[in-house]
Amino acid sequence: MTLTDMHVKLRQAQPEDFSTILDLLTRCGLHTSSVTPQGSTYWIADLNGTPGGCIGLEHGEGVSLIRSTAVLPEARSQGLGRALVRSALTHATLRGDGQVYLFSEEAGDYWRRFGFVPVTAAEISAALPEAPQVRSGLTKGWIHDEQAWRLDVQPSGGEEGV
Repeated sequence: MTLTDMHVKLRQAQPEDFSTILDLLTRCGLHTSSVTPQGSTYWIADLNGTPGGCIGLEHGEGVSLIRSTAVLPEARSQGLGRALVRSALTHATLRGDGQVYLFSEEAGDYWRRFGFVPVTAAEISAALPEAPQVRSGLTKGWIHDEQAWRLDVQPSGGEEGV
């Protein structure tokens, strides 16, 4: 089956979708302990009517944090990840965010394709002190060993960075 034979649909997650998000993250081997719908926006990518991936955006003041980006192994290489990232970046831009951050040890090359640059974990901690993922990293002590990334985005009205 080729991509043109497949039907991909992105949708903003609703409260009743939260168990689906946790299931997708678990099936992709990602941690879920700090995943919460409060102060966040999540999207689900359905492939042929079945959830195949998700992404979250934790909101701060003029900044957001991408987290919980996951695509099931059997749904990879279909453009779901790119579509999810674009959706989150567009949402951040429309919110008026100036920067979007994330943590990623293994996928740096992937994030560079979107224009993300390496920064310190301290920068994210200062920009998003109340974000659940930041609070979890500080509480559990993993945050200072994690690679952090930033993308400067143009608040609504421009397309640079998105």
